[in-house]
Amino acid sequence: MFNGKSTFDISSDDFIVLELERLITNKEFADRVITALREAYEDDSTKGIILRINSPGGSPVQAGYINDEVRRLRKKHPDIPVYVVAADLCASGGYYIAVAADAIYVDKASLIGSIGVRIGTFGFVEALRELGIERRLLTAGQNKGILDPFSPLPEGQRLFLQGILDQLHRQFIAVVRAGRGERLKGGDEVFSGLFWSGEESVALGLADGLSSSYVARELIGVKKIIEYSAEKDLLERLSDRLGAAIAESLLRLSGTDGYPVVR
Repeated sequence: MFNGKSTFDISSDDFIVLELERLITNKEFADRVITALREAYEDDSTKGIILRINSPGGSPVQAGYINDEVRRLRKKHPDIPVYVVAADLCASGGYYIAVAADAIYVDKASLIGSIGVRIGTFGFVEALRELGIERRLLTAGQNKGILDPFSPLPEGQRLFLQGILDQLHRQFIAVVRAGRGERLKGGDEVFSGLFWSGEESVALGLADGLSSSYVARELIGVKKIIEYSAEKDLLERLSDRLGAAIAESLLRLSGTDGYPVVR
């Protein structure tokens, strides 16, 4: 995982492996990813970079931030290729990042795609009414309470939110088309939010091939692979122990609830 380690121990002709294995949640996380990428590129002995992704997605802003930087660094260092190798899951925001690479390799059973955007919330209006509880919400601005789970969702607000999601979805589609280009073989279903096995993703042009040591040893021609890792932070350790669902709830309680996520 990317957690802030800032040095590499690299000999000649090394291939750097960077792990991205978590929800893409905030700028601090994205900054750690980008710092690691820059350091890998700046080391004279780096021959190539693998981004090993195992992520269900997260913030469209932070996924876009990483995507932009990967493309910028590739352009600045055209002789250093970047390849993505997907583990169990390379979906939504994870895939948003992946399409910035030169090529994407997957396991035949990886889950790939989920090109879409969502906002998740709950509505407790009827439950409050049945319990005889009065909701008291004061706002300045008629739409300031939008998505409050204890208030009705008027049709005008629903349409507004759908418009936001549609716009973000169009941005996501444009990024995928720019990254994959003519390799895409599927139709509109590719952008519907569905996801596919790694084997199917290759047939649809979402990925380039099935992964193995072939990526580094045959495609790149290197003999040594450097793993890049660092100590996990507290939230990541909680995620490992409590599971992704509980970790996501903690993230939402810390201030991310109500924001669109690329998932």
